[in-house]
Amino acid sequence: MKSLNQKNEGSVGLFTYPVLQAADILLYKSTHVPVGDDQAQHLELTQDVARIFNHRYGEFFPIPRALMSSTKKIRSLRDPTVKMSKSDPQNLATVRLTDTPDEIIMKFRKAVTDCTSEVTYDPEGRPGVSNLVAIHSAVTGRTPEELVKQSRGLETAQYKLVVAEAVISQLAPIREEIHRLRGDVGFLTEVLEHGAQGAREVAAPVYDAVCRLVGLR
Repeated sequence: MKSLNQKNEGSVGLFTYPVLQAADILLYKSTHVPVGDDQAQHLELTQDVARIFNHRYGEFFPIPRALMSSTKKIRSLRDPTVKMSKSDPQNLATVRLTDTPDEIIMKFRKAVTDCTSEVTYDPEGRPGVSNLVAIHSAVTGRTPEELVKQSRGLETAQYKLVVAEAVISQLAPIREEIHRLRGDVGFLTEVLEHGAQGAREVAAPVYDAVCRLVGLR
């Protein structure tokens, strides 16, 4: 839980976020929502809200269905028992889309593994090395079994660099595009304004209808 990583009891955002997420989904009458494992409960809340509203005010909202990713959850490079997160206070724990090749190599060099040098895929018994295999699988599209077989004879220290190079290759065009777009502020502003206008056109009629149904207008 995120609250466990906070010094105090946790912010109110931990409680309001699922409700706001439900509102975002329902406001656009979404039918399918791409989510990860950690978001599944939030979508279940959204489904409950839609059902309760429909029961009280008539069929209005579609019940959104989850589109689950086939990619295994990527774990922290510093603590493979938890997922990789952009909010992790440890800089070495997370690979970011804007990281340079040198930064990515450094993070994988320092990735937590174990004292066994062989590359195997055993998420329960060897979570650190298995996380490297999972990341390698995600960026290459190859199965963990294929990658383990391909890496036979490599020590984990060598395998870390193989995975780092695969990640660098996969992220390079994304990183370049991010830098290009950041340099074109006018284009980004135009995209944001166009997107906001399109979102308002879709959401406004739904919001007005909800207000009428519950008696606010």
